[in-house]
Amino acid sequence: MIGILSQVVYVASIFFILYLLVYATYSFMAVAAGAYTLRTRDRMQTLRNELMHVFIPVSIIVPAYNEAPVIIKSVKSLLELDYRLFEIVVVDDGSKDETSQLLIDEFQMKNYNRPINNLIPCKPMEFVYEQRVGNVNIILIRKQNGGKGDALNMGINACSYPYFICMDADSYLQKDSLEKIVQPMLEDDSTVSVGGMILISQCVEMENGMAIKYRLPKSLLVSMQAIEYDRTFLGSRNLFDTFNGNLIVSGAFGLYKKSIIVAAGGYAVDHMGEDMELALKTHVYCRNNNIPYRMSYASSAVCLTQAPSQIKDLVGQRRRWHMGLFQSMTMHWQMFLSIRFGMVSFFSFIYYLLFELLSPIIEVFGVLSIFAAAHLSLLNIRFMIIFFLVYSVFGVILSLSIYSQHIYQQSFKLSVKDVLKGFLICLLEFVFFRYLLLFCRMQAFFRYGKHKRTWGTIKRT
Repeated sequence: MIGILSQVVYVASIFFILYLLVYATYSFMAVAAGAYTLRTRDRMQTLRNELMHVFIPVSIIVPAYNEAPVIIKSVKSLLELDYRLFEIVVVDDGSKDETSQLLIDEFQMKNYNRPINNLIPCKPMEFVYEQRVGNVNIILIRKQNGGKGDALNMGINACSYPYFICMDADSYLQKDSLEKIVQPMLEDDSTVSVGGMILISQCVEMENGMAIKYRLPKSLLVSMQAIEYDRTFLGSRNLFDTFNGNLIVSGAFGLYKKSIIVAAGGYAVDHMGEDMELALKTHVYCRNNNIPYRMSYASSAVCLTQAPSQIKDLVGQRRRWHMGLFQSMTMHWQMFLSIRFGMVSFFSFIYYLLFELLSPIIEVFGVLSIFAAAHLSLLNIRFMIIFFLVYSVFGVILSLSIYSQHIYQQSFKLSVKDVLKGFLICLLEFVFFRYLLLFCRMQAFFRYGKHKRTWGTIKRT
């Protein structure tokens, strides 16, 4: 019996080591993809300059629930966007605060009996207000509470243009973000969605609608999230974009072709990860109907969002994200090891399964197996110490590389102090923050039944 247990522990330890090596290889590929994207970006600039005189009309949908502290600033920032033709559709999903009234008063909006074609089923509308500010039409729809996905479906029904953007009420766009995010649509007619780059707003100083300075803030928690966002949006998203394999278009900033999304059924309701579910649904719909398609990523289209500054808020946010990941992948399990989905199945889906969804379980049992193997003298302790040190240094170097790419891409200037702080935060993010996230994700499994429909709140500042 002891012999069998020892073999199990040994095999589990070797599997965990291989798991870490595979993840390290993936991380290196992601960094390389980000560097390649920066190189090709300069080569594509000539083509994009030629496309600048071409534009497509876009509807910006802003779902809002109890967003009174930020909704006015959010809409005003959208009015400053440098783009020819767009409209703003704010959907108040039954807020209990003054979200709607603040908008009505601020922009002197008028009540209209505006018919809305229910292309996608959603909760009933209560009223519609409209007002034109300059060349931009602002539409406010108040509806019964149905969740973010339901609010977005109402926005899709109400929008006038063939392309729409969804974004969070606490997010802000650089004034050139619309111009940047529509470029993949103009370059390739088969493009059905485009994801944008998300930056932590606490790190950025804005002037005339553009980010001019980037500094990691005093809050270590926010700074570590900034490094994590860089690795995700400049590494992973760029890598998946090389083979049309992105499985998520961030709900904070994404552009979609309306006809495809309506045909696919719109956003899922009562879902914790409606943005990822929509991306998976789009893959499935286009493949099932033999529709040529591309789901692109535009790292130069920048959106600023507020990161949680308190651990309690962060835990709730990441627990919800992981629940959404679980719901999305189980809803579209047919994509697993399916030849019909190609690299989307055999690379993207496998990655999200092993290194995102199941990573908390694998890492916890992996660490336990390493300690057990060491206790049973099945592994060389000196080798394991050296291995984990090398693995940690490698991870920190990759994080620094991504951070440097971000600074280069946005043309920010850093002082020596900023560089040293960046190194320190990359180190803390790798050796501490990832284990905090591990705790958050483990909670998602243990508390799924109780909290699978509980969104929670994040304090707005």
